[in-house]
Amino acid sequence: MDPIALIVIGYCLSFFMAVNIGGNDAANPVDTSVGSGVLTVRQALMLFSIGVFAGALLQGSSVIKTIGRGIVPTIPLAGAVSAVLAAGSWILIATLKGMPVSTSQSIVGGVIGVGLGMVLKGELSLSNLNFGVLSNILLSWIISPLSAIFLSLTLYSVLQKRLTMLETTAGGRRTIKALMILTLLFSAYSFGANDVANATGVYLFVTSKYLGLPDAHTMLILASMGAVGIIVGGWTMGRKVIDTVAYKITKLDYGTGVVAEASNSLTVWLFTTIPSLLIGYGMPISTTHASVSSIIGVGIAKYGKKWFFSSGSIVLKIVLSWLLTLPITIITGTVFYYVTGFLVGGL
Repeated sequence: MDPIALIVIGYCLSFFMAVNIGGNDAANPVDTSVGSGVLTVRQALMLFSIGVFAGALLQGSSVIKTIGRGIVPTIPLAGAVSAVLAAGSWILIATLKGMPVSTSQSIVGGVIGVGLGMVLKGELSLSNLNFGVLSNILLSWIISPLSAIFLSLTLYSVLQKRLTMLETTAGGRRTIKALMILTLLFSAYSFGANDVANATGVYLFVTSKYLGLPDAHTMLILASMGAVGIIVGGWTMGRKVIDTVAYKITKLDYGTGVVAEASNSLTVWLFTTIPSLLIGYGMPISTTHASVSSIIGVGIAKYGKKWFFSSGSIVLKIVLSWLLTLPITIITGTVFYYVTGFLVGGL
């Protein structure tokens, strides 16, 4: 197959992946504002679109680099297509079921699967896989949800009385609404900076190679394409997962909503920015883990043991979908790489 034709097919699949990410993960920045009744879904998605595009263009490159070169040194064209197929198909299934899975875990699993496929086919030595970056990513997936729970639980416990007082007056409610809008924008910005790589990062090497562009220009093109796809997905497919996270984990009000949103956005931004400054790679953490964990934190802080008895079953279903994500996408990534490699050769 002509490599340019395969690149076009790959970009279409990448856009499909971005749409699926938007459909599944739009809930992460907008869930608390919708669940608390501060904004309608339409209003929240408008702010989501602005924040995502800004975050993708201004900071998306830090995680694109991690996905594109950080785990496997160079992902060939067949590998890029395979990783996106593995991740995109799993995310689509989860979205149709209304389950908020991790799109970061999905694409990292797909890339690991491609890397294993390359090793099994003798195209890459096992020592060439960057286990240092991979171990940092895996560690961030453990630390980030725990950080989000701790942050939201602590913040709400400290601010609960003040927030309750604000909710009793019209002026106080307006203040909380304004804070909610600001935190939603920051959360969407952080989401765009972190998650745009999940759709397009695997095409960094391919685009640089075949279009002859430097990495900086390539990452800007990929970030723009990914942001548009995520926004389209949020508007067309996002409502089912938004409904799950906004209403079924815990009952949100103005106070719990603004604290959960602030905790979520801060967690995602810190894990995107600090590692990029220290080691040169932003961590592709799960914004879904951070968002859901922030809501769990305020639920525990406000309702205590009663929260688990009322919401435990849906949380267990969500956690099960998280545990399945990595092994499923690793296996399908390897299988797709063998199939794609057979069809297109060594591209």
